Amino acid sequence: MRIGFFVWEYPPELVGGLGTYAEYITREFVELGNDVSVFTLNPGDLKTREILRGVEVHRPLIADASNVFPMFVIDDLKKWGTNIRLFNDIFIYNILSATKFINGLIKKEGYTFDVVCVHDWLSSIAGLIIKNETKIPVVFHVHSTEWGRSGGQGSSVVSHLEYATAQKADRIITVSHTMRDDLTRHGWSQSKISVVWNGVDPERYNPKECREEDVEKIREKYGIPKDWKMLLFLGRLTWVKSVRNLLQAMPMVFSEYPKTKLVILGKGEEQRDIVETAERLGIKDKIVYRFEFVPEDERILHYAAADLCIFPSVYEPFGIVSLEAMSMAKPVVVGAQGVVGFREQVVSSGPDQNGVHVNGGDPADIAWGIKEVLKDSERAKRWGENGRKRVLEFFTWRKAAEQTLEIYKTLLEK
Repeated sequence: MRIGFFVWEYPPELVGGLGTYAEYITREFVELGNDVSVFTLNPGDLKTREILRGVEVHRPLIADASNVFPMFVIDDLKKWGTNIRLFNDIFIYNILSATKFINGLIKKEGYTFDVVCVHDWLSSIAGLIIKNETKIPVVFHVHSTEWGRSGGQGSSVVSHLEYATAQKADRIITVSHTMRDDLTRHGWSQSKISVVWNGVDPERYNPKECREEDVEKIREKYGIPKDWKMLLFLGRLTWVKSVRNLLQAMPMVFSEYPKTKLVILGKGEEQRDIVETAERLGIKDKIVYRFEFVPEDERILHYAAADLCIFPSVYEPFGIVSLEAMSMAKPVVVGAQGVVGFREQVVSSGPDQNGVHVNGGDPADIAWGIKEVLKDSERAKRWGENGRKRVLEFFTWRKAAEQTLEIYKTLLEK
């Protein structure tokens, strides 16, 4: 099968979970005998065409027309302010990618594609163009939505693009059952929607592959003694991740478990608020911040160094970070209220328990979940081991790729 794969981020340009998904799933597609042509963003200094681990990658160069858009676009886009550059890049990336795909690869080079997949609104314009200009089936992969990310206060243009692409697409694939239910509540056709969970590479995220001295260096770097507990949050610092609520929970944790530090790893618009919140609560000496992008190898060492990983999101359609922690045999405390896919990953009771479900909007509940793990180290270790077993059974990238390809094949049969 030859697959056209349109995604906003792809190595080496990674921002979040979408880029991780794209990197691993395309690699699995190729290893399963398929041809993949990826169209992705070019920040300006990358090759416009190359082969990466068997995946053909196209990165059209973008021109800046952001000062032109306000002259003719609708009022919604004028409200974007300086973020209009983001829309500029997305719009032009989509137009150039779809044009190269149709006129370059298909018409000029003779490529024959069996299916095209586009990911979120960031590449939905290309999907709509290809649907209009060709007879190739288009699959819309939905990893999150504008109404979910923004709490219902987002861009009407983006929401319209999402809905229009859902209407035109031959199939919709989303990342969790809770996400499918949310899409259906917003009027999307349930009969079109399939669920395929994301995955993790359990060989790469393997605690046995981490050298003990490297793990110790992480803890030493943050001043965490061996007899202290290291708590880890890793992710984008946006409101949906509920990091401020996590900080508000920490005084309740520190009062019972004073030999504890929280490490916050990530970047985002809430950086200043997070620092100010910790200072206001008087806990800044027990919080470690690293407001930067950390390479994957170092992230793995952070998981290995942690005693507990905490992801108290209030909106998280899937959440690969939880799988990464589980694969590293760490117990997890996760948000499980609202549209949050963590609760499909994390078993919160019974013999297979691997973590705790909490209400990410309630600091007291987050504190309860953390203390539930900390109060019994042997049980916490057992939960971590259960998490890795669950990953190996249900959440590998190979399983995700195989299930996705089966859905693609149903479109070929039609």
